Amino acid sequence: MIKRVGPEIDELIPKDAKIERVATDPGFKWTEGPVWIPAGYLLFAEIPSNSIRKWTPGDGVSVFLQPSGYKGTTPYGGPEPGSNGMTLDARGRLTVAGHGQRDVWRLESMDPQGQATVLADTYHGKRLNSPNDLVYKSDGSLYFTDPPYGLRTQSEQDPAKELPFSGVYRISDALKQKPGAVPARDRLQLLVKDLTRPNGIAFSPDERWLYVNNSEPKKLWMRYAVKADGRLGAGTVLYDATADNAPGSPDGMKVDQKGNLYSAGPGGVWVFTPDGKHLGTIQMSEKTGNLAWGDADGKTLYITASTSVYRIRTNVAGILPK
Repeated sequence: MIKRVGPEIDELIPKDAKIERVATDPGFKWTEGPVWIPAGYLLFAEIPSNSIRKWTPGDGVSVFLQPSGYKGTTPYGGPEPGSNGMTLDARGRLTVAGHGQRDVWRLESMDPQGQATVLADTYHGKRLNSPNDLVYKSDGSLYFTDPPYGLRTQSEQDPAKELPFSGVYRISDALKQKPGAVPARDRLQLLVKDLTRPNGIAFSPDERWLYVNNSEPKKLWMRYAVKADGRLGAGTVLYDATADNAPGSPDGMKVDQKGNLYSAGPGGVWVFTPDGKHLGTIQMSEKTGNLAWGDADGKTLYITASTSVYRIRTNVAGILPK
């Protein structure tokens, strides 16, 4: 069901649009981080099972990579050991927020057993919390969020937490990092550290703005001006949904080619204009974590929500990874 708040929503989502469940499994608990692969399939994380799954139209779901996050020899002891958000760089390489592995890494080919390169793992000698979601800028720099959801207790007091904040970071030369090279740790830039739980992240089509979600305790969509050197100006609140008690919080987020935002939020997928007007909500039957544009025309929105993956057709194509 589509809750239509503003008339503009009819230009974005057809009035007869249907929400279709395309993948599920009795073992799925929390699906996340979807990314459409141009070869014609969707990858998504199933975080509790420490895996990345592959959904191919007509063939269903298979395991792409397991483990995808934590690789220790003893049981993890927390609810989210796996990897989280995913995207592609300009060369088509899968880039992953390691979450339970506490790093950001890149797969050098689409062979899941191929070479992986760690792009970031520490800041000033301290381990990252648990990188959650990420987005490339067209200059090859990579921006990512780092809340503590991948730590065993998911709390600020987790004994493994080394940093006293949850940050938003920039890797300035991520695209150029050589396969297998160690991270350029001294060049990792901390951009934001005053959000309690930064989560979803996306650029406007012209890259003048960076949007970042804050999941809790305040449920916020934030907007930052992007400076010429890639750093950020002061953040402003685009929308505050703290008072909404529907299941879910601001989480994964994507942007369409006209600059409208689609974001996981309370009750489903919230749709906003670029200046933060709430146009409507794709109401989901399960708590929603993330979403991604896909299919050949970029007009299918794939949505990961708890035990399943769903899709809905839109009128406006999305911004695909670059």
